[in-house]
Amino acid sequence: MSADQQVFPSVWARPQRERRDQPALSRDQIVAAAIELLDADGIDALSMRKLGTRLNAGATSMYSHVANKDELLELVVDQVIGEIEVTAEDPADWRAVVTQTAYNMRSMFLRHPWIVSVLSEVGVIYLGPNMMRMSEGLLTVLEEAGFTLQEADDATTTVVAFVVGMSTAEAAFLTMLAKSGQTEQEWADRLLPAAERAVQAFPRLRQMYATQRQQALEGVREDKFGNGLRCVLDGVQARRA
Repeated sequence: MSADQQVFPSVWARPQRERRDQPALSRDQIVAAAIELLDADGIDALSMRKLGTRLNAGATSMYSHVANKDELLELVVDQVIGEIEVTAEDPADWRAVVTQTAYNMRSMFLRHPWIVSVLSEVGVIYLGPNMMRMSEGLLTVLEEAGFTLQEADDATTTVVAFVVGMSTAEAAFLTMLAKSGQTEQEWADRLLPAAERAVQAFPRLRQMYATQRQQALEGVREDKFGNGLRCVLDGVQARRA
């Protein structure tokens, strides 16, 4: 394929290869096996060789669908984004839809914490069919609620950036926790005394750490996400007003 035919090095930017014979593996099989490998062992475990071993297939079977590992990652990321539903009990309530979608996105990140390491390596993620479906769903809800298309796009971008930022930090923490072999409470019991000593000269931080000692860390994470999301949506609503 010439440079004119494929401007971007992305699986979404090139036409699929036509084959007369039936390949031994389907694209869906390859992507599903890659996700299983990532969920089990993390990003460091993913390679075309290991994936081929897992599928009991040679490289030729996989390369008929993906040109390289970068294209595989694009497919994998879009597949897990497909787990995000743009729904709510009251679809006419834009705020409820956006809130539920944000929580669904966060849940996806926490189910697949390896995505933290992958996002920076993925090319044109916004051209993936599942990403476009999610974006179109949010834009539709917001536009029908009275936002202009540009306002809807700005709001969607802001909400997604918040969720990605919060969930990335949370997923990275849970990944570190899993590698340590500790429970969340065990980790907190070891860290908090040192943290409390470190913040003695900072009264507001000292008060925050003292409060968190009385709370379950999972609850603290839930509260921070929920409160932050409400702040973002309050801002979106105020701008619309």
